[in-house]
Amino acid sequence: MGAGYTGKVLMVDLTKRETETLELEEDVYRNFLGGYGLGARILFAHIPKGADPLGPDNVLGLTPGLLTGTPALFSGRYMAVGKSPLTGGWGDANGGGTFGPAIKKAGWDGLFFKGQADGPVYVLVQDDKVEIRDAAGLWGKTVSETEAAIDQEIPEKNLHVACIGPAGERLSLISGIFNDGGRCAARSGLGAVMGSKKLKAVVVKGSTKVAVKDPESLKAANKDFLKLLNASPQAKMFDKLPGLGSVARTLGRFFGKAKFHTKTMPPLLKSLLEQYGTPGFMGFYCATGEAPIKNWGGVSGECFQPDKAVKISDDAVVSLEVKKYHCSNCPVGCGGIIKVEDGPWPIEESHKPEYETLAAFGSMCLVDDLRAICQANQVCNMAGMDTISAGSAIAFAMECYEQGILTKEDTDGIDLQWGDANAMLALLDKMIAREGLGDILADGVKVAAEKIGKGSEQYAMHSGGQEVGYHDPRMDPGFATAYQCEPTPGRHTIAAYAYQEILDLHKIFPGEAVKAVPQIVSKGWSQKAKGKAKLQSLNSKYMQLVNSAGLCEFGMLMGGPKFPIFKWLNAATGWDLSNESYLVIGERIQTLRQAFNAREGVGPFRMSKRLKGEPPLSAGPLKGITLNMDDLAKDFYEELQWDPETAVPRKETLEKLGLVDIAESL
Repeated sequence: MGAGYTGKVLMVDLTKRETETLELEEDVYRNFLGGYGLGARILFAHIPKGADPLGPDNVLGLTPGLLTGTPALFSGRYMAVGKSPLTGGWGDANGGGTFGPAIKKAGWDGLFFKGQADGPVYVLVQDDKVEIRDAAGLWGKTVSETEAAIDQEIPEKNLHVACIGPAGERLSLISGIFNDGGRCAARSGLGAVMGSKKLKAVVVKGSTKVAVKDPESLKAANKDFLKLLNASPQAKMFDKLPGLGSVARTLGRFFGKAKFHTKTMPPLLKSLLEQYGTPGFMGFYCATGEAPIKNWGGVSGECFQPDKAVKISDDAVVSLEVKKYHCSNCPVGCGGIIKVEDGPWPIEESHKPEYETLAAFGSMCLVDDLRAICQANQVCNMAGMDTISAGSAIAFAMECYEQGILTKEDTDGIDLQWGDANAMLALLDKMIAREGLGDILADGVKVAAEKIGKGSEQYAMHSGGQEVGYHDPRMDPGFATAYQCEPTPGRHTIAAYAYQEILDLHKIFPGEAVKAVPQIVSKGWSQKAKGKAKLQSLNSKYMQLVNSAGLCEFGMLMGGPKFPIFKWLNAATGWDLSNESYLVIGERIQTLRQAFNAREGVGPFRMSKRLKGEPPLSAGPLKGITLNMDDLAKDFYEELQWDPETAVPRKETLEKLGLVDIAESL
């Protein structure tokens, strides 16, 4: 056993109902860390080329990060990995809560599942004891019902459950994997992969402590970071403001209407997240143009007025909160549990909707009824469906209805008007049940447009088959580059120009000698500013390390250049690697994930035209912006030393990174 890692992963063959322990050498961790870095190394070897994502040859992995389970702050993340049925290429999804640390404490660096069971099963992992159990009685249950039934069936305490709901069972390509009643590894359609294997749940109980090489250094890094977080003005900034009201209004008061310099984000972020969580961003993003409006075709302040945004943002959401929710080892606790007692959709207990969910069922669909959005969030959490993709699918259908492509006959009588909360929820129920139009929408907007036809493709907002995150790429071309060029397209949690300014990457990697030029978000970003492609590639490589270490992106953004990721990694493992040495690991992980796509003949991906400003908006903060995605993509690929036309990693690049066997396979 190593330090920070256990040195082994579990492979479960669901067809044969057999298990195997794969022992791993230290070099594997030095090259790929954990999380999806480790997952990519194992899956490339175990998934045959051309495998059906919903067939027995696909392998599903649940991989905690290298630091997950250690005392490092913000280290509660795990990754779900597999071949994506949405894109046909590499798929991953990031989940929080308590499930990831449980895997490490059970003595495993990853749990992998191949084959297909002949009937519903769940897998119970108690340290080194592994059982494949019948789950016929669980099939059809919601996420919370599944967790409750397993708790009843198994007498042991401290069980941690990751499961799918009915959406995953019905192979919805926008279904995810859920734990802790509402934490979700949502993207890439991996809930459908789990459903295709008839794997209802994975239950883990661990009793061991994750070893670290230098606990005192790790403890010291924690202490210094907490001091930084708590001693800065950010800790009490919002508490000192009289009559806080909307965060959007407060920020406007201090920085000018719809103007917000990204250098001010770190001093605000911890306080904002502690008080509001991600709903604190909703009103502000609507004001600046970052939030999507009316299926990405509307104008901020016109289609979705500020008074509507305030109704589904910050104070309004927190008014429903009954307690805070913390993921493992998190000193902030941006999550929350809400209760809705009034209105047509009472909810006894539910996870607070995140910003992405508020945008999905709010500004995307022009709905300003917070309780309807909370209901949509709860429906998705219980059914096991990704809220980002679900909201995009409903907004797509609303626009098709507006344009006459869909009629009441197609919607089974639902009058699918913009802003109609009842219509939105009715259609969501049909998506969960895979009934009528819902059956088509349950596989995402790309598949739905292909089936509906009639010109509906122009209203399907996605990149490579994946609905994009709710941060407008026309405002920040770094998001645009990530949406189109990353191995998993449509992802808002990897790289952006805003992130680059917050992180001050030239301070983290001084050998790279690239400094971001400060810019104002509301004024738009220069698409060809010197060094932007270099910074985008650095940002992407760095985020590979954050994900593979099992760390939270919010912790990274709060820390900026003082985020102690490398101190934590060296303390946990006993390594003595420089920042630049870790950067090479990030590049290796990124390139391996892209090589998986190349092997499968997937990519380069393309964003829907509207997302890049074709045609441009005629009013609002993003008026007149059209992105030159060809140049942005080519510059990014060149920085990573991939072919600028095909996005296939060059042979010499793979060999330089020690991926000789991968180069030979391509």
